[in-house]
Amino acid sequence: MKNISVLVLCALVILACKPDKNKVENFKNTSLSGPVFGTGYSVVYDSDIDFTIQLDSLFDVINLSMSTYIPTSEISKLNRNESYILDAHFENVFNASKLIYEATDGAFDPTIGDVVNAWSFGADKNKFLTDSTTIDSIMKFVGFNKVHFTHNKIEKQPKTYLEFNAIAKGYGVDVVALFLESYNIKNYLVNIGGEIRVSGINIEKNKPWTVGLDQPRFDGLQNPDDYVLAVELTNESMATSGTYRKFKIDNTGNRYAHIMDTKTGYPSKTNILSVSVIAESCMIADGYATAFQAMGIEKVTAFLKSHPELKVFFIFENDQNEFETLSLNNFSE
Repeated sequence: MKNISVLVLCALVILACKPDKNKVENFKNTSLSGPVFGTGYSVVYDSDIDFTIQLDSLFDVINLSMSTYIPTSEISKLNRNESYILDAHFENVFNASKLIYEATDGAFDPTIGDVVNAWSFGADKNKFLTDSTTIDSIMKFVGFNKVHFTHNKIEKQPKTYLEFNAIAKGYGVDVVALFLESYNIKNYLVNIGGEIRVSGINIEKNKPWTVGLDQPRFDGLQNPDDYVLAVELTNESMATSGTYRKFKIDNTGNRYAHIMDTKTGYPSKTNILSVSVIAESCMIADGYATAFQAMGIEKVTAFLKSHPELKVFFIFENDQNEFETLSLNNFSE
């Protein structure tokens, strides 16, 4: 699945590292990590059971359901108009995507995938040549309102291309979290490529789970100790969408982000470098983080007045090309 730009320290930093005299003596969390979805995962939890094999199996199932990077996945078959079998994972992500699509007036749209491919940001980097004629022809088949899920079947135009790469990583986090909870594990932190869900506390340190938001850099030389904000999370999820790691520069020096304007088919022109969203589930946080990149700060500020369940943190460039931050709905408190 897509390797989304993220601001959370991908080593899954637990910033509260100083010894605590009240911590449980000699207790050690189990920490698992490995590659997944084109990025990496890290899971920390208060049990001595090694779930590596089970997690790998869960990831395989999700990939075979929804990864456009795997030619044999069900969504790849669907996009080629071949015979497919859709599972509960696909249905869960489809339904959540529909809700976010409708709430954001289409700023989040899973049918934008071929436009992403056309700009060489997607799974198929050589599928199209980017020009106005090509984009206009692809945009005729964009619109999640034209796609329907009925009786385990998708109704869509043959040339409509579906992808859930902007939300599936967050869903994968939720799946792992629910798996741990099925074993009565109440204290954990799950991270896939910077999308995070936590429960309880870090028992080993007797402290809340704390993660850092990176200082944006365009040179790719990220310093793991250089973060803008330390965020304590309690029984909630956080996802981040950023533009400073995945972008293109044209011949005139203009920087284009991988976040598409679903109305025009062109990369969003924005001064937003990253947006982090805290929500109850990581799937919801992931989807809204992508949508909020495209919507812009003013629209998001108005949107959040009727969505107190979402907390948002922006990092953006002002008119003097200086970094500024904006916290909405008490994100940093």
